[in-house]
Parts: sequence; structure tokens; C-alpha cells
Amino acid sequence: MANFYDGKRVKRLFDPASSEPFTLSRSKLDYYMECPRCFYLDRRLGVGRPGIPAFTLNSAVDSLLKKEFDLLRRNGEAHELMKKYHIDAVPFKHPELPVWRDDMYQYKGASALDEKSNFVVSGIIDDLWKDSKSKLIVVDYKATSTSKEISLEDKWKQGYKKQIETYQWIFRKKGFAVSDMGYFVFANAARNRPKFDGKLEFVLSIVPYKGDNSWVEPLLMEIRKTLSSDKLPDCDPDCEYCAYRDKIEKVSL
Repeated sequence: MANFYDGKRVKRLFDPASSEPFTLSRSKLDYYMECPRCFYLDRRLGVGRPGIPAFTLNSAVDSLLKKEFDLLRRNGEAHELMKKYHIDAVPFKHPELPVWRDDMYQYKGASALDEKSNFVVSGIIDDLWKDSKSKLIVVDYKATSTSKEISLEDKWKQGYKKQIETYQWIFRKKGFAVSDMGYFVFANAARNRPKFDGKLEFVLSIVPYKGDNSWVEPLLMEIRKTLSSDKLPDCDPDCEYCAYRDKIEKVSL
């Protein structure tokens, strides 16, 4: 449990004077890209955003998909879905996979050190496949429910792309050959059944994405510069949290 003093978190804060590597989760990179000010308040000053409820249905879908692919992983067999989409790969088998997927490892996940920024970037993956050239393929599971064609073009899905690119960067830093091509396995809950009957029926599909993680290391250097400064950075103009704080301050005067 986090330690608090006067309402502020006092652990896992960035100290500009420290030479120890500082850990940033993949989601914290998203945090910074969403709003540098909120990120600074969280990682430097110990005042984070309010939490949000866990998406337990998504977690259930993730767990079941992992079990399904693990059955084939044992014998190095391809999933029928992979065959359907002509993906020449099989689920990747590795002793560290449970750690990378954080199966009861207390949020350890996969991590790698960026020497220039002295940041350790960590992330919890859903799956890894291996293609016929022995390159790793980063795979992410997504649960949704829509009657529209699934694509990655929605504005709010752009973070999905950054997610896969960050994982590709981590595993390249760990010394693996990693394919630029990643895949999203979507489980789409059907809405056209005549009645519920206490069950959801999902249609599985795969959406490919060719990643480019060249942005990761420049971003880490930018984050170090921001965190090392004693000046509170500007907020993103679209940040709802900053807008809320601003309105609270105005009505409280």
C-alpha cells in the first residue's frame, strides 16, 4: 500500500539528484503524452489523478484468450484464427512468459533499461507469437461490442498503437528480434441475439498493425527533462482533469 503524507504519495517519486534508474510503466508514457502537467504532479509531486474502476469484463476476456492460446503453445501449434488470417506464426513459448504477462507476479511484467534517460520502461503484455523467421510478434487482446467494422482509426484507439510500439521497444532492448508487425485480437460481443440468456457470444478477429517505436527514446529524454525541472509544465489544452481543477479553483475563490 502506498505511503501518504499530507495527502501526497511519498514513494515512487522521481528525484533529480538520484543516479538510480527510475521505473516508468507503459501506461505512464501514455499519461505524459496525455498531459505533461498531470504526469509531473503524479511522478514528481505525488499527486495523482483519481482512480477509475477496473474493466473486469475485459480482464475476463484476456484471461480466457490466454488460456486458449496456451493450449496450443505447449505443442507449438497455430491457432485456427492465425490460419484464417494467413499469419505464419505460432504462440511463443518462453519460461519468462508468465512474468511478462504478470500472472500473479505483482505487476512486474516485462521491462528494459534505456541507458540515455536512465529510465526502466515496464509493461504487462497479453501475448507473444513467433513467426517463421523466429521474430517475436507482439499481440494485444481487446474486448469490444460494436456493429461497425473494427479498425484502429478511432481517435481513442491511437493509444493502442503506442502500446504495441512500446512493447516492441522493450523486447528489442531485451535482445530479441522483433517484427514490426503486431496484431490486435478483438473479441467483439454480438448484440443481435434475440435475448440474453445469461451469456455473451463473441466473434474473434485480428487487426494487423505495423509499428514504429522510433518515438520512444526521444520521449524518454523529454520526460527526464520535464521531471528534472522545478517548473510545473503546461497542461494539455484538452486535459479534462486540468480543466476540472481550474474550474474548482475559480469557484473556490
